Amino acid sequence: MKKVFFGIFLLAWLMVVPVPTMAGVDVNVNIGLPPLIEFSGPPEMVVLPETDVYVVPDVAQDIFFYNGFWWRPWEGRWYRSQYYNSGWGYYQGVPSFYGGIPSGWRNEYRNHSWKGHRWNYQGIPHQQVQQNWRGWQQSKHWENQQTWGVQGLRSRTQSQQQPRESGQQFRGGQQQQGNHEGVKVEQKHLQQQGTHEKGKGEQQHRGGQKQQQKNHEKVKSQQQHSQQHKGTHEEERGK
Repeated sequence: MKKVFFGIFLLAWLMVVPVPTMAGVDVNVNIGLPPLIEFSGPPEMVVLPETDVYVVPDVAQDIFFYNGFWWRPWEGRWYRSQYYNSGWGYYQGVPSFYGGIPSGWRNEYRNHSWKGHRWNYQGIPHQQVQQNWRGWQQSKHWENQQTWGVQGLRSRTQSQQQPRESGQQFRGGQQQQGNHEGVKVEQKHLQQQGTHEKGKGEQQHRGGQKQQQKNHEKVKSQQQHSQQHKGTHEEERGK
């Protein structure tokens, strides 16, 4: 009997207290969904310079396409969907791409200007974006297409390579300087070696002269001794 009463109490408690649908995730039924945006057809988009983010500039509400999802803010919250006109779901937090979007991008769009440069943007059909956004993102398609259509804007690749190229030039200068110093050291070494060989040659030459002089004096002494011996011998014979 006690088990029956306990079961009824537990069932009533579960009906009153909401249970999380997943461990660690709370369902907040108070979060509403944004109203649908009415489109006459698939919207034409524009890619924002220096990003891979597409916008629909000709509607009043901000709506973006990035990384395969549609995104829109509403009443201080963010929502996303796989479709531009339905299926919106609450997204906790702020999407990462939004930090690189200037707050005045609509004014830039209306003035055909981006950071003081002429912005010759082009409308991109919805179907083309859906089919090609991934490949365009991987190949940096819009960056390589005259830098998103912005005249005089340096691409991200050029900006990243410039310090590296400068570093290479600096290292190249260091290498040339090192090679120059190496050549100077080698020349100095050869000069010292030549001086040493010259001194050694002069020493050998002087030694040879001394040796020749000694040999000459020795031969001369032998000749004198031979003449003396010959004279003595003839003198003895004369006696």
